[in-house]
Amino acid sequence: MREPRARPEQSSRLAPSDAAIIEQSARNPEAFAILYDRHAATLHRYVARRLGEGVAEDVVADTFLSAFRKRATFDPSISSDARPWLFGIAANLIGKHSRSEVRMLRAYARTGADPVLTRQATTNDETHSRIAFAAAQRELASALATLSHGDREVLLLIAWADLSYAEVAGALGIPSGQSIPG
Repeated sequence: MREPRARPEQSSRLAPSDAAIIEQSARNPEAFAILYDRHAATLHRYVARRLGEGVAEDVVADTFLSAFRKRATFDPSISSDARPWLFGIAANLIGKHSRSEVRMLRAYARTGADPVLTRQATTNDETHSRIAFAAAQRELASALATLSHGDREVLLLIAWADLSYAEVAGALGIPSGQSIPG
């Protein structure tokens, strides 16, 4: 398995980095809303795939509330990108819903329907591709449901959240290359 490609840091000349925004939010708490604007949609898609639309909104809100409360613990020496940190917080919250996640994965396995990726096919080729994709999704969902919570967390943070191995290790607070219990 190859290492996912690294994402460029959020910083540019026009937009402050996530780390700078978190630092600024200590003096101006409203600045933290910029992080929500940058990352909420990505977190929502990830959580919706894990737990379903009904729970995703609440988990994302709780993720940002928790991040705001513990923003002083953000370590910019690890990365100026807050995504891994936010996904780590979301992962802890998702863990509280592990039964729901397994039910969701079993539903994917039965139906092959991923509510986040579902789209309309417009040609016969797309229809055939969708059918093949749905079959693969059912097998994948069935396999994911059998993984331990920790192994599933690592795999999905890499595959669905597009985090690197190092970012996943940082997000979950584990050394790179070590498996997680549970």
